[in-house]
Amino acid sequence: MAWNEPGGGKRDPWGGSGGDQGPPDLDEVVRNIQKKLGGLFGGGRRGGSSSGSSLPGKNGVIAIVVVALLLWLASGFYVVEPAERGVVLRFGAFKSVAGPGLNWRWPTPIETHEIVNVDEFSSFRRKAQMLTKDENIVDVELTVQSRVQDPVDYLFQDAHPNVTLRAATETAVREVVGRSELDFIMTEGRSRIAADIKKRIAELMKRYRTGLEVTSVNMQPAKPPEQVKAAFDDAIKAREDKERLENEADAYAKEIVPKARGAAARRREDAKAYKAQVIARAEGETARFLSVLQQYEAAPEVTRERMYIDTIEDVMKRSRKVLMDADGGGNLTLLPLDKLIGRSRAARTGGAPSSPSSAPISALSTRRPAPVRRLDRGRDVSRERSRSLR
Repeated sequence: MAWNEPGGGKRDPWGGSGGDQGPPDLDEVVRNIQKKLGGLFGGGRRGGSSSGSSLPGKNGVIAIVVVALLLWLASGFYVVEPAERGVVLRFGAFKSVAGPGLNWRWPTPIETHEIVNVDEFSSFRRKAQMLTKDENIVDVELTVQSRVQDPVDYLFQDAHPNVTLRAATETAVREVVGRSELDFIMTEGRSRIAADIKKRIAELMKRYRTGLEVTSVNMQPAKPPEQVKAAFDDAIKAREDKERLENEADAYAKEIVPKARGAAARRREDAKAYKAQVIARAEGETARFLSVLQQYEAAPEVTRERMYIDTIEDVMKRSRKVLMDADGGGNLTLLPLDKLIGRSRAARTGGAPSSPSSAPISALSTRRPAPVRRLDRGRDVSRERSRSLR
């Protein structure tokens, strides 16, 4: 029950028992505290001595020791930032690695700690003249960037890890450049050489246990020595001209080759079409010949006479001049049909004679020269011409 609640007897929380007392005096409270502290450190004055001095007793010494011990233990707290790692040493030997945050260790001289920044990047530049595989000298410049990967190895395995990193870089560059040719280094091989250098440095750092990690190796364009720079510039210009001409040739080839392939394909298709046409024509001629042969075998005389007549008719269609031989006579008569047809047409139309080429066959005389059928020589000539036409 609280002191100020009903039925609480109006007890004073400051130690008074009477309900009628007021708030305690502040001076009285201070004096009570001083008395308690005085009792803790040796009590009051001895036997009414007038000297007024007091010496700490046994309890006071214990209190001092406890306070000092607490302060000593409190000195073991330390803070590690997020980008740092704390390495704890016990009597100078490695004990553990502390992560970011508030950490505690036994105070000195039992344990100590060292802070290592593992997210800080450090870089250095290296420039030197190297000898290539084809015994040429080239100026190489590169930048190496690294950071601490293992704080324990960084502190205890190598006395000077940064110096070791520089020496390993020198070794790796000479090794990689020494097995590469000059043209490869100065043209398309720069990125590959930088990757090989980084890989070689990482192997050496792992072997030496420096605790450092190589994050990047940036290689600048390689340059020839100043004494031969003009000759190298001419060589580079010639190489560029060669590449330009090769590109132009490739472009021309890409343009002309499809056209040639298209023309070849077209000719092949034309050849196939011509082949099919010739075969079809030959098959048609064969079929016609076989049909004529079948009729000839059925009626040889009639078929022979019909073939002769058809041949003479076909020949006469294309001829504008006719030679006639009368029975029992030795003279040949020339009939200029083209002129006769032109004159007869001009007489009918009353105009100028038409060209011989335009004269139709129907304009010929209706009288068919009967001796033509009976002429052995004309029949032989007609047969020869029929064979040649076939």
